[in-house]
Amino acid sequence: MLNEIMAKFLSAIMSFLLTFGIYFGAFEKPTTGNSGDYYDGNIKNVIYLIGDGMGFNHLEKTKKERKTTLVMDSFDIKGSSMSRSFSDKVTDSAAGGTALAAGVRTNNSVIGAYPLDINSKYSYPKNLTELCKERGMMTGVITTDETSGATPAAFTAHSSDRNNTEDITNDQLTSDIDLLWGKSNGVATRSSVEANGFEYVATYTDMMRLEEGSRSFGQFTSSLWTLQPSNRSTPNLEQMAVKAVDLLDDTDEGFFLMIEGAHIDKHSHNNDSDKMTEALLEFDRTIKAMLTYAMADGETLVIVTADHETGGITLRNDNFVFTSGGHTAADVPVLVYGSDKLISGGERLNNYEIPIRIAYILGFNKEQFPTSVIK
Repeated sequence: MLNEIMAKFLSAIMSFLLTFGIYFGAFEKPTTGNSGDYYDGNIKNVIYLIGDGMGFNHLEKTKKERKTTLVMDSFDIKGSSMSRSFSDKVTDSAAGGTALAAGVRTNNSVIGAYPLDINSKYSYPKNLTELCKERGMMTGVITTDETSGATPAAFTAHSSDRNNTEDITNDQLTSDIDLLWGKSNGVATRSSVEANGFEYVATYTDMMRLEEGSRSFGQFTSSLWTLQPSNRSTPNLEQMAVKAVDLLDDTDEGFFLMIEGAHIDKHSHNNDSDKMTEALLEFDRTIKAMLTYAMADGETLVIVTADHETGGITLRNDNFVFTSGGHTAADVPVLVYGSDKLISGGERLNNYEIPIRIAYILGFNKEQFPTSVIK
């Protein structure tokens, strides 16, 4: 009985601290300064690439073991991001994705929501996809994970738990997003997708038939993360990205596209070097295609980063080895092309600052995007 009373007491104290954290330093003004300091009138489009689980040593391991160079090394503007969550120094993809999408830190497992308030209710910050759509920009999210996976969900839904697949999928189907493509989760059916005004996409052929002005929901049933022969019916990440840009680049207001390479993380959890490096090379090929577009376009901001590091890759005896099967608190890369407003060379950011600065570069102000964040 005493233990029960103590548990309730501690729970009440935690809820109080979360709600009134501003008095205890739980909330802070973003270190990004004035929104006008970051505005870049040359930028109309944003391509935001997230290598799930990708730390600095993932890049080094891939280059060493595959005896190759990476397009990621060609970025002139390079920095790093600290990737903790509100509830732990080591973030999961739900909280990490929320920080990168909405400019707030939340508890692990939470999708697009602040931590619980004193009444055990969640409130929802706006994410970049929603913010850009309100302006009339075209918006898209593509992933090699399931469409309801933690990172794509953070950009397209709001939920107390990343495992609430049905709730997340319902949020996505009733959203205003123009395209959302990934692996099938078994919940989004052709009938539910079409009932909500999307075209149902299940194959490479379906995807390539899409025309500008369409809205589409991809539910591919085969693997998306690796290179595939031309006769395969499922696209890879690079093919999805190129087609997505072709569809979204159809308005004077510009577009926002988030691209996730999810299998850098998945294969790092298994300490599978061959598959991890293959997934990273596919992500790098996708980056190359997006840079090629941005260089020709002249109005596109490209950001490459990660939600966290997975595997604790460490240099030992001249080899990069996995030291963990989980996530770590290691900093992750932030690479930028198209504007020198986002970061200065070598700058170290909090993860939640990245989307805030993206919004400011596009000309949104503090009233339109969060003015305070959870550490």
